[in-house]
Amino acid sequence: MDALPQQLYGIEASRELDRKAIDELGIPGYELMCRAGQAALTVLLRCWPRSQRLLVFCGSGNNGGDGYVLATMARKLGLFVQVVTTGSARSSECRQAAADWLAAGGEICRLPAQAAAMVEWLAYADVVVDGILGTGVDRPVTGQLARLLAVINTAEIPVLALDVPSGLHAQRGTILGVAVRAAATVAFIGLNQGLLTASGPACCGQIYFSSLQLPASLYQGIASGAIRLGQRQIQESLPVRLQDAHKGQFGHVLVVGGDCGMSGAARLTARAALSSGSGLVSLATHAGHAGNANTDCPELMVIGLTGSDDPLLQRALDRASVLALGPGLGQSNWGRKLFEHLRAFPGPMVVDADGLNLLARDPDQNGDRILTPHPAEAARLLGVSTPEIQQDRFSAVLSIARRYAGVCVLKGAGTLIAGADEQVWLCDRGDPGMATAGMGDVLTGIIAGLLAQGLGLIEAAQAGVWMHAVSAERHLGAYPGQVVRASVVADHLDLTRPHARLLRV
Repeated sequence: MDALPQQLYGIEASRELDRKAIDELGIPGYELMCRAGQAALTVLLRCWPRSQRLLVFCGSGNNGGDGYVLATMARKLGLFVQVVTTGSARSSECRQAAADWLAAGGEICRLPAQAAAMVEWLAYADVVVDGILGTGVDRPVTGQLARLLAVINTAEIPVLALDVPSGLHAQRGTILGVAVRAAATVAFIGLNQGLLTASGPACCGQIYFSSLQLPASLYQGIASGAIRLGQRQIQESLPVRLQDAHKGQFGHVLVVGGDCGMSGAARLTARAALSSGSGLVSLATHAGHAGNANTDCPELMVIGLTGSDDPLLQRALDRASVLALGPGLGQSNWGRKLFEHLRAFPGPMVVDADGLNLLARDPDQNGDRILTPHPAEAARLLGVSTPEIQQDRFSAVLSIARRYAGVCVLKGAGTLIAGADEQVWLCDRGDPGMATAGMGDVLTGIIAGLLAQGLGLIEAAQAGVWMHAVSAERHLGAYPGQVVRASVVADHLDLTRPHARLLRV
């Protein structure tokens, strides 16, 4: 198997890659299908080496053909293989693959109308191979196929999906009515962007990739829909600390937020800004709880604000190089007036939480700003519903970047980042155990801290999202299946900070 590529593709781009391989490189379509079937069988045997009985569902498209090829090769290895077709082969390659399966002594069963018969088949399988629907599906799955996918999901049998889990939109990552929940997915030639965001990660399981031995020249001139963040890219973007470094060289973050009853959010943001490397961090919060805001983090400088006209605020702004605005800010008179006063901050800023909700009420454009919405906040920024955001996260992140200028970080499974150049970046790191209170506040602080150290907007957003996800992953690696508190991530970023290395001169 190949390493997962950085370039991610939409549906049309994937079709163009297939066409180029056949028409311009002169590789027969059936040869590519045979390579795909072999790659998929390799993954299956690697994941489930003791499997003896395979149930292979083959649709009418080319990924159904991949299923027939896998079945033929598995049978030659001595495995018991049952093949079920969900429709007559449409392409010549799929027909040839089905004919080769029959010539090898295999049989093709028709999909029964009753769900009970489907369940009976599944009861005898060690592994199910999903070659039912391919990457081109863009309508809700209904009828007999919908029943089949639902039955597969209820069976306690691992599923290997070919190219894409059936029922998952390969470009948007949305479920088209019902979709297979695979334990593993093997993708070929071009990795579709929808596999890594929205419902993609939950449906795909572990993703494997094979270029089918095609040359790098194939990908030239084909525009990707997104770029997957990688460790080397992040490390190269982060600053190096010289031996004579001092705190004044790494910026001063001012965090403003924490209305009455919501002090924790702003405190988490400030702690994360410190851990990500900011030289100084000030926390401007409601005067009612300012006295104990740094008891668990004495490195913070705390300012108690009575309101936007408090003279202490201007002094803090004069010292700050980066502003983090919104965590715990609230939407009361105290928070609203602070937001209106601070939205014109002349330096780089990160806006989150109630800062985003207040911005949605009165939109403006600011090219020196990073917005970090979760899907519900993104929906308010665009005046749509949360399901509409999740239906096409790629369009949503680009729309927010256009409407508000600056950079947008659309949080969630497969966090997306986009800026003025309309290039979308995707982070496929992280863990479901991160779904806990305050995690977004920590991300805001990490990004603000990186901005303070001189990173540009896009670079700070990319590195912040990456460090946030990987830090949580590493903690959860010792506690699989558990959750991680946001404060733990905020306090342990130094474990994953490659930029903290020393350069000896």
